[in-house]
Amino acid sequence: MYAQERQQSILSTARARGRVEVGALADDLGVTVETVRRDLTALERLGVVRRVHGGALPVTRMSLERNLQSRHSESADAKRRIGSRAVQELSDGDTVLFDAGTTTLAAVDALPPALRITAITNSVEIAGRLAHRDKTELMLLGGRVRSTTGAAVGDWLTASLKDIWVDVAFLGANGFSVAHGFTTPDQAEAAAKQAMAGSARRLIGLADASKAGHVHLHKFADTTDVSLLISDDSLDADTVQDYEDQGVEVVRT
Repeated sequence: MYAQERQQSILSTARARGRVEVGALADDLGVTVETVRRDLTALERLGVVRRVHGGALPVTRMSLERNLQSRHSESADAKRRIGSRAVQELSDGDTVLFDAGTTTLAAVDALPPALRITAITNSVEIAGRLAHRDKTELMLLGGRVRSTTGAAVGDWLTASLKDIWVDVAFLGANGFSVAHGFTTPDQAEAAAKQAMAGSARRLIGLADASKAGHVHLHKFADTTDVSLLISDDSLDADTVQDYEDQGVEVVRT
């Protein structure tokens, strides 16, 4: 088999079975484990599989964007761990941008009571959490509020970010891959995230491992724009290595 034929066979098997394992593929195809791993890397970079420990899962693209309420319970424990790890990157007196989303909300909930920050956000829900926090000076970015995510978007938001420079920006993503960067389904939301990324001295991506390998319509950041990616401990080692090869630090929590 040529590599392309072998990879097509692997993809067909993954879609039919819902999962493939490296060892079984090597036996079925009569190749080495290392060859299968290279094939899975190539397929993940195309956005059609997501590697997990010992194998890979097929990527199913969702045509409809999930609303904020339905995402609250999704990977909740992983998001709490990611949020707790994220706030360890902050220092007293930092100016911090919080993107809208349930993982960034977990970071807000994990803020130490004594930590003094200036927080800037386009999220109605995050602003509500921060409004009564004694150690936070809150700045709310305006614009049209999307009911799906509770995020303010549009020209008001992007224009206001042109003159803002923050220490850290925490951004979530609907999908992330080494080849295609960080993506989201909505164009206006992507523009808001891109403006936030451009206003930050340091950009930190917060995304649980279920988003790995998924590619959505609109890219808001290249892989190398992010200095640190914080995910959960189910993100596979090969994906971590791919990011580190691009100079991106990865923390699994």
